[in-house]
Amino acid sequence: MMKHSKLILSTCCVIALSACKNKDANWFSNNEVGPQVFGAPFGTANANNIAVHTGNLTSDMLADLTRKFASEAPATLNFEFNSSRLDQQAKEILKRQAAWIKKHQLITFKVYGHTDKVGSPGYNKNLGKRRAQAAVNYLISLGVSRHKIRGVASFGETQPLVLTEDRNRENRRTVTEVAGFGSFKKGGGLSGQYALQIYNRYITLENLEIIRDQGDGIIAAQNKSQN
Repeated sequence: MMKHSKLILSTCCVIALSACKNKDANWFSNNEVGPQVFGAPFGTANANNIAVHTGNLTSDMLADLTRKFASEAPATLNFEFNSSRLDQQAKEILKRQAAWIKKHQLITFKVYGHTDKVGSPGYNKNLGKRRAQAAVNYLISLGVSRHKIRGVASFGETQPLVLTEDRNRENRRTVTEVAGFGSFKKGGGLSGQYALQIYNRYITLENLEIIRDQGDGIIAAQNKSQN
């Protein structure tokens, strides 16, 4: 016999279900951060909710999201010497990045350009920026919103992967990294999508049916358990 109990996750709080296991979901860290406000295991919900609500992430959350992205879509692509042209391999990597970025609609990104040590620091700084911009332009051509890209920057020759003064393909690269969550609409409060992200942080979803309300930012979760 099935019992159904309904709960409503409002736009400003996270409600724990007694039937749920103490397990983190999706791509967030198992090591909670922030003050103990409500008591374990949901004691840091307040600090994390504030971070998400402002469009920022704690350092642990940001690191976890970056690892998640890099594990599913290669974060790095490489270039020929003294070039910002995207070869076919680079385009294939960017296609995978674009698919991931479009799938995770709430997350924003930064793209960083790098060079090897050959050439002057000033020239390499500009070359790194051209490479980063080339990657961003291609992502946009694949349907990624400009608003998803929070920043484009160049480190030039200052962060080599291989310590050499010679030409090195590994050092000639761009890296796409998670920047944080997108900002809220003015006056919109905590939207349904954002609430679901927070919900996934604290509630195990394996025994739940998630029902999204399309209009008012409320999410209903129906818990299913057997006698």
